[in-house]
Amino acid sequence: MNKPLRRIAIFCGLLVLALLVRANWLQYVQADSLASDKENRRVAIERYATPRGDIIVDGKAITGSVSIEGADYKFKRTWKNGEMWAPVTGYSSQIVGATQLENLEDGILTGNDDRLFFRNTLDMITGKKKEGGSVVTTLNAAAQKAAFEGLGNKKGAVAALDPKTGAILALASTPSYDPSTFAGISTKDSKTFSKLEKDPDKPMLNRALRETYPPGSTFKVVTAAAALENGIVSDIDDKTDTPDPYKLPESSTPLTNEHGVCKNATLRYALEQSCNTVFGKLSDTVRNDKMIEQAEKFGFNNATLDTPVRAAESVYPEDNRPQNAMAGIGQASNRATPLQMAMVASAVANDGELMSPYMVDQLRASNLDVIETHDPETLSQAVSPENAQKLQAMMESVVKNGTGTNAQIDGVTVGGKTGTAQHGVNNKEKPYAWFISYAKLGDGSSPVAVAVVVEDGSANRGEISGGGLAAPIAKSVMQAVINSKK
Repeated sequence: MNKPLRRIAIFCGLLVLALLVRANWLQYVQADSLASDKENRRVAIERYATPRGDIIVDGKAITGSVSIEGADYKFKRTWKNGEMWAPVTGYSSQIVGATQLENLEDGILTGNDDRLFFRNTLDMITGKKKEGGSVVTTLNAAAQKAAFEGLGNKKGAVAALDPKTGAILALASTPSYDPSTFAGISTKDSKTFSKLEKDPDKPMLNRALRETYPPGSTFKVVTAAAALENGIVSDIDDKTDTPDPYKLPESSTPLTNEHGVCKNATLRYALEQSCNTVFGKLSDTVRNDKMIEQAEKFGFNNATLDTPVRAAESVYPEDNRPQNAMAGIGQASNRATPLQMAMVASAVANDGELMSPYMVDQLRASNLDVIETHDPETLSQAVSPENAQKLQAMMESVVKNGTGTNAQIDGVTVGGKTGTAQHGVNNKEKPYAWFISYAKLGDGSSPVAVAVVVEDGSANRGEISGGGLAAPIAKSVMQAVINSKK
């Protein structure tokens, strides 16, 4: 071979080698990044080529899929009672992607999860189309409906738990949205999503998990727990040494009460009538470091609370003495999600044992084979069983004799605590109405604990109260759970 031909042959050989290197680089080294590249339209087309698996409540699908004629994306997501279930499911949109369960369990729902490899291989051999699996939730449909309808046109949220396991039974947030209205890829879907994003009422915000509020007087249950656990109070019917009004420590500002005869009140009576003076003084006596320790046993200051949707961190802060006294009555920089306050009621009802909240019971393949089952886990021992029973006695007195009588249920023992949390500059905004509670059946079991917050009560400012606005909603949720177990 002469020299020019040899050079051409070497050059062609190098080109072939470069082509082989490039092909292998694309197929093996860059395969994953290309497959997940949002600009790779083939991935999206394949993703929507088959119906998406379902999210299940009480054995029934609350989601579905519908075919789209004449489009590259063959199927889009649908929801039944989308507004009611959106705080649980999140959305799955061909425009903007997915959130919450739709996002976190996307691999199961699309059928692309590695744990479905064997199932998908068998389907490929038999010629069956790939199908998504299902996500079985812990939700109680009756409780969710009661929570959503109870909130109605009010802005607020409800969280309900099974105290024994931590299973989330209801998770409602209003105002809400229907994920079906922007599940597709049309211009109309895009405009709908944009409008929802800009809505000042924030319908896409999951208030039950992702919004924090001053918990108001519902936090007095935690302060009472701190006083009992640290030996500041032993007998809930002994009188406390509390003036009325109570001057905040290191301050000339007086702390007063809305109602009740709170001077030297017992712990039981103070919770019944929601005496600010008693709990502000107790919080100061316990001190900030011990108040933080007690709050954290109930779940506060936990930045990684996953249900599996991550909840916003509820905060009991490091602070000075006067602010710590105010935080002890649920004000100052004290902030909590509705889920967090449901956890407080749940721990009290469960004799002090706080279970980790969760909303996914099982993951299943398309043929209903169980891929994963959740086992309940203890998060902490929030208080001793003895002190939990004292807290139960106090909370049950609130509903029987105090500010929470609107939560009474015939034939059922209910424990609760009302709260009216001030907010805004100089407290000029309408207060938040709170209620936390649990129901106890005749056999001593507690099937449900609930937290309700109403942001903007339609009543006049002076008529807004946790007992008036939030307690009836909690009652309806508790009744729904109890009735579903009969």
